[in-house]
Amino acid sequence: MISLLRSVIGNRQNRIQRKLDPIIQQINSWDPKFSSMSNPEFIQYTAQLKVRLNQGEGIDTILPEAFALVRESSKRTIGLKHFDEQLIGGIVLHQGNVAEMKTGEGKTLVATLPVYLNSLTEEGVHVVTVNDYLARRDIQWMGPVYNFVGLSVACL
Repeated sequence: MISLLRSVIGNRQNRIQRKLDPIIQQINSWDPKFSSMSNPEFIQYTAQLKVRLNQGEGIDTILPEAFALVRESSKRTIGLKHFDEQLIGGIVLHQGNVAEMKTGEGKTLVATLPVYLNSLTEEGVHVVTVNDYLARRDIQWMGPVYNFVGLSVACL
């Protein structure tokens, strides 16, 4: 009986993925626009997103654009493009939930998505890691992604 139910409704991960799939499709739909933008336009787009937030547009409304912008920034600066599963991880983190990922699945890259999105509120964003080595490594590795879209980064 339980296996029959699982085959019909899926496990928790499948249900989350089905629920977030429309957002993933929206993010992916922005790829052509952002891949054709010039490098200086990235910082300008960040400014436009901030204005839209200040005018009352919801942060979840701009999520697809913001995630797509960071995805293209990452591709141009460090040569990594977020996979759909990583986009799901970013959405889950933005929603205040925990996303479990194995070693090597791109947790550091995933963090760029909600960090950028939430930085647009201009309230500051902090990323906490378990040791000084990882903090220094991650800022050097992901710093170019953030800088490309107009953010500044620092390590304490």
